[in-house]
Amino acid sequence: MTTPRLSFSRRLRKSPFEARSHVGATAASVYNHVVLPTAYASLEEDYWHLREHVQIWDVACQVQVEVQGPDALRLMEYLTPRDLSQIEPGQCMYAPLIDENAGIVNDPIILCLAPDRFWLSISDSDVSLWVKGLATGAGFNVRVFDPDVFPVSIQGPKSDTLLSRLIASPPEDIRRFRFIKAEIAGTDLVIARTGWSGQGGFEFYLSEPEKGEALWDAIVAAANDLNLRSGCPNLIDRIETGLLSHGNDMTLSNNPIEAGLDRFFKIGKASEYLGRAALEQIASAGASQRLVRLVVPGDHITNPRETYPMTIAGAQQPGYVTSICHSPRMDCHVGLGYVPAGASAVGTRITLSTPQGMTEGRIADEHWQVASTP
Repeated sequence: MTTPRLSFSRRLRKSPFEARSHVGATAASVYNHVVLPTAYASLEEDYWHLREHVQIWDVACQVQVEVQGPDALRLMEYLTPRDLSQIEPGQCMYAPLIDENAGIVNDPIILCLAPDRFWLSISDSDVSLWVKGLATGAGFNVRVFDPDVFPVSIQGPKSDTLLSRLIASPPEDIRRFRFIKAEIAGTDLVIARTGWSGQGGFEFYLSEPEKGEALWDAIVAAANDLNLRSGCPNLIDRIETGLLSHGNDMTLSNNPIEAGLDRFFKIGKASEYLGRAALEQIASAGASQRLVRLVVPGDHITNPRETYPMTIAGAQQPGYVTSICHSPRMDCHVGLGYVPAGASAVGTRITLSTPQGMTEGRIADEHWQVASTP
């Protein structure tokens, strides 16, 4: 089958790193109207390199939405069930955003730049228009706009070593989910200890797009002995880490309780937020389904274009797989999917229906174990 080529036009927003990051990429997708490389050497080779060395990622697709003004914090609180009342400048917080029915609109990292100024570093959905509409309709005294800020990321175990060569401050002073302001190659940046991998790293927020290629080149030049490669978010690594993909593992039809995101908030926060009544009703009644980790033997199942149907032992209702891949480290498939809440116990047998046929597996715990240790 011939794979269609990606066509470029003004409808696709241009990354300031595009001339560098597209070199060597073998696959790409469109994310927030920006082209995102999704593979270089191969999915597995990229995975091993990420685990052992350091990669530079063009993640300009993590579009920023800025909220600024006297009511900025009040509006931010209104978007999420997570309590943001104690957030302070220099802090990042992961926060699910929900609609009036408690559906997941997005799951950004929120960066507090000042008490009255925030960035939402968003996953793939048009959050800016939604936030602008809420702010205008409810009369919040804020400005909501695109600040033209583009992230580039370094990820992998050698990230701290690389960053130590680029800035004066010791990287270890940047705590997890915190950021500093620093300069690299004459360019002012916000540098956060965040990133969509399980291997650790940093995201550099660039507010001068014309300096994107110079910044990329400065990072590469500082890593000549670190086996740095261009890379991208890796399907195997993110599933093993348990990082959910908005649009794949959760959509507007899912609520944060069934998706397991309730570990980031408590029901009953003081400030008002959209969807409170719906979310509290779900919490009171209990979610009807739960997102679980799956372990399936073999190495031939491809990640679903949509979802794979799944039957669960002891359950009348079916479930479905949202993401799955072969883990070369564990020599089996690892996946994510939804099952009826009453059939989500670790070790429960499941049967997947895939284009490659019927395959059996089990529900696993957060360590990918299918049975408790005696």
